Amino acid sequence: MNLTLHIWRQKNAQAPGRMVPYVMSDVSPDMSFLEMLDVLNEDLQKKGEEPIAFDSDCREGICGTCSLVINGVAHGPDRGTATCQLHMRRFKDGDTITIEPWRARAFPPVKDLVVDRSAFDRVIQAGGFVSENTGGAQDGNCIPIPKVDQERAMDAAACIGCGACVAACKNASAMLFVAAKVSHLANLPQGQPERRRRARKMVAQMDAEGFGNCTNQYECEAACPKEISVQFIAQMNRDYLRAHLATKEEKAAVGVG
Repeated sequence: MNLTLHIWRQKNAQAPGRMVPYVMSDVSPDMSFLEMLDVLNEDLQKKGEEPIAFDSDCREGICGTCSLVINGVAHGPDRGTATCQLHMRRFKDGDTITIEPWRARAFPPVKDLVVDRSAFDRVIQAGGFVSENTGGAQDGNCIPIPKVDQERAMDAAACIGCGACVAACKNASAMLFVAAKVSHLANLPQGQPERRRRARKMVAQMDAEGFGNCTNQYECEAACPKEISVQFIAQMNRDYLRAHLATKEEKAAVGVG
């Protein structure tokens, strides 16, 4: 295949960026999208030009680092697919493809297609863990968990933290990511002691990082490579409301506020 790529190039966070066209020929339809970029970078290096910076790691749809907006869609045209799982057979000979980084205030640019997603790390640090002493490890069968709760928890745990939900949302909201991390533990017995505090702290950190508000248009679910359901946002909102009401009751009980 012969392709024309329009790729966002930006030297660093302070430098202005621009779209730069590249023409590629003899692209194999069996290549993954990232392999195609590898070939382009090899050609650029042979010409003495600066290769294009982009994130990747596992290339198996697990790590979530392959964060690219392809033709205006986070991770590209295939639903439930990370960029590293997207293959060039999805495109046609002569196509023009635009490739951009995630665009959100909370994801500042680093270089070319790389952005700083450490805001997600700070959200997790705010409450996405279990700190209660649970004693020694037990056999899984010793902790009875209803199958529906177990499956729901694992559905939420499938989130790989790639940030596609933020990139797809017109408000750059991180609600789907935060809801998945909150709901994963909220559906397991180990997560109950800190359930309210977790929702309150992680939502507060999300707001502090500058992510936008959710307007329930479901772009996040459509772009998510793991197809995390927006139902988890509703569950997190319920936990957050309960946490807020509980805090008000506690303050009233001690005569504060």
